[in-house]
Amino acid sequence: MNNIRRLCSGFSSKLVRFSYRNYTHNSVSSSFLTHGIHVFQCHDAIGIVAKLSDCIASNGGNILADDVFVPQNKGLFYSRTDFVFDHVKWPRPQMEDDFLKISKNFNAVRSILRVPALDPKYKIAVLASNQDHCLIDSLHGWQDGRLPVDITCVISNHDRGPDREVIRFLERHGIPFHYLRTTAENKIEEDILKLVQNTDFLVLARYVQIMSSAFLRSYGKDIINIHHCLLPSFRGGNPCKQAYDAGVKLIGATSHFVTEGVDAGPILLNKW
Repeated sequence: MNNIRRLCSGFSSKLVRFSYRNYTHNSVSSSFLTHGIHVFQCHDAIGIVAKLSDCIASNGGNILADDVFVPQNKGLFYSRTDFVFDHVKWPRPQMEDDFLKISKNFNAVRSILRVPALDPKYKIAVLASNQDHCLIDSLHGWQDGRLPVDITCVISNHDRGPDREVIRFLERHGIPFHYLRTTAENKIEEDILKLVQNTDFLVLARYVQIMSSAFLRSYGKDIINIHHCLLPSFRGGNPCKQAYDAGVKLIGATSHFVTEGVDAGPILLNKW
């Protein structure tokens, strides 16, 4: 997994979360601070958290939250650090070099730095079927700035009339809508690939189609599915009925990476 795993903790086991800090009384006005995200993966060793924290603090930054995950008996270390910094005092290229030194020191498998306000936005395409609720929620999140991405297009295997709310929204914001009719014999995956060639990852917002292994290999980048129940339970068809029949009283939504197994990819986030 590449793009999104870099920005999300993506760990289904328990995390150690360090406490949030309040910056309203900071001597530096919050209007001068920029938000940064750093994701790190390496073999477990003594002093990793100290080195990462010192790198940020010594350059005038402050940590908002730090998720650390060390799976038992695996000898691995994962972290995702949210922090704020003054980009004038700690320029983006210097920050990259500072984290690179730590990465080399610990022979890191992954050390990814993201500064949403300064870095280019990821380009995504959203795929949906007949139901609009996940699609509309995602579009409103994008409109409100909660999803800092560029949506290149929306693709659906169900057509929508001009009076549908989602179509009016897309037209207002200049986002192309593509209706591609699918059948059991033809999933038109080649047509989808042509439309998403220049994207960084795909989002399936209630796209009720199974992506073939050939499609996953051809696209070669991250695909995230929004599943409307809590995985890893209730996979496959009719997950809400499965949950109801099991006597579940509270369900929510799960986002996970798409793999060849149905609803079997690594989980990014559970919400309920």
